[in-house]
Amino acid sequence: MRRIICLFIGLSLSASAIADTLYTNMKGYTLTSPAGEQAVLQQFSTMLVENGKIQAIGGNALAERFTDTEQTVDMQGKTVLPGLTDAHGHIQSLGTSLLQVDLRDTDSVSAAVKKVHAYAGEQPEMEWITGRGWNQEQWQQKVFPSAAHLDEVVNDRPVWLMRVDAHAGWANSEALRRAGIDKDTVAPEGGEIVRDEQGNPTGVLVDNAMQLVEDVIPEPSLQQQRAAYELAFEHLIKLGITSVHDAGINADEISVYKGLHNQGRMPLRVYGMIAATEPKLAQLLAEGPYESVDQKLTIRSVKIYADGALGSRGAALLEDYSDDHGNHGLMVTSEEKIRDLYELIIPHGFQINTHAIGDRANRVVLDNLAEVYNELGGRNLRNRIEHAQIVHPDDLKRFNQLNLVASMQPTHATSDKNMAEDRLGAARMEGAYAWQTLLDQGTVIAAGSDFPVELANPFYGLHAAVTRQDRNDMPAGGWYAEEKMSLQQALRSFTIDAAYSAWQEKSLGSLEPGKWADFIVVEQDPFAVDASDIWRTQVEQTYVAGERVY
Repeated sequence: MRRIICLFIGLSLSASAIADTLYTNMKGYTLTSPAGEQAVLQQFSTMLVENGKIQAIGGNALAERFTDTEQTVDMQGKTVLPGLTDAHGHIQSLGTSLLQVDLRDTDSVSAAVKKVHAYAGEQPEMEWITGRGWNQEQWQQKVFPSAAHLDEVVNDRPVWLMRVDAHAGWANSEALRRAGIDKDTVAPEGGEIVRDEQGNPTGVLVDNAMQLVEDVIPEPSLQQQRAAYELAFEHLIKLGITSVHDAGINADEISVYKGLHNQGRMPLRVYGMIAATEPKLAQLLAEGPYESVDQKLTIRSVKIYADGALGSRGAALLEDYSDDHGNHGLMVTSEEKIRDLYELIIPHGFQINTHAIGDRANRVVLDNLAEVYNELGGRNLRNRIEHAQIVHPDDLKRFNQLNLVASMQPTHATSDKNMAEDRLGAARMEGAYAWQTLLDQGTVIAAGSDFPVELANPFYGLHAAVTRQDRNDMPAGGWYAEEKMSLQQALRSFTIDAAYSAWQEKSLGSLEPGKWADFIVVEQDPFAVDASDIWRTQVEQTYVAGERVY
């Protein structure tokens, strides 16, 4: 339901109250508390902000009452939305990727190699040539590339290129040599060294095997890390993202965040998930959750990888891959280790966010959480399954039974639509990317992009959620269109429901009195345009705590 609020909604304010800023003449939209299916979409034309927080929203009556303000801003009829939250992204990886060779739009292995060759020529002093974004499913021949392809253009320096999903990497021969990978190298548990018919490594490494190369790549300096973060921050706020749930950060990255925050160099909010692979995990848990006074930095969750990704056939499935018989995918973290981690984390009161893409991985997570809840509790922690892409239909209802949030990325569906049925077969699509099924049963969905796996633009995600189409309007009518979200549901998943998934719905996620004034101004009203054009929405201004940051 949408309606103009004629009487203002706000905190108790005297007739003579003076506010920092009164914003008038806007077309404002916000979901109102509580989060989840009870949230209501409301429209307003006036907003009162003081000390970085919303004091009231309303219509003309509010504007007429508070004429004595420090500043009045005429929004000239522009559309205002709550700042958008990306509930699953990788900030340092985004910043780093913006400095690397970008292979996202290549349509063949030769096109990818050509871009690497050009980039290497532009960076003669760079010791390692690194990049990201290749996807063999978008190439004319849908097969993995090889080291030989790269050796033709760069053979004097190591080359390492991550697949778009970051669950496979492509190395040249020099990178393999430096990593000590040859015919006799044994792949680590949860990883695969792709080999040719003679058993020689081809140059592609999947999941945990990627670490063999990444361990020999020089670590970026602290200055380089900070530069990557700040580049990512700038990129995100221009897209209207005011909060990010950073999915898997180590102790060093936590220190970088704290340093940036203390120096006032964080223009957006970060909800950090500690990587379960962090050697100091137990120590960090014992120190307890961390939240800065201004809520710019919060750390109270742990990110665990259960399996790999569908595109690289690393997602753990209950049955064989339809296009690779005998392959069930990979459990990146063993079931025993997952159980141990749950038993370690829950007593400290940290939220558990487990990456699970395949139906086997999702079932492993669900089974182990159910057992640990019975032994230790933890049902009230708003634990999350990150991605929840392929879920056995019998398991979907267990999200509610276990009080889980589904942290899902709408553009994954529109990116995967060209290969998902090949990987799974039609029968297993029933529980795949099942947004509306989960919403209908009352499950909260926290939406994001998984950037830089996908582009970070949240309006691409809103568009994909509502249409189940790519930005070329394909397929006609939408891919498994019965799982579409309404625009109200989609906006909810990027705002108040995303805030709920981080225990922040009382202070973030909507433009309600007492909450931080995180909002954006956009050049078109997404509720007034055709759904196919939502992705074209441009952000004109971004505000965090009432301060214009873009």
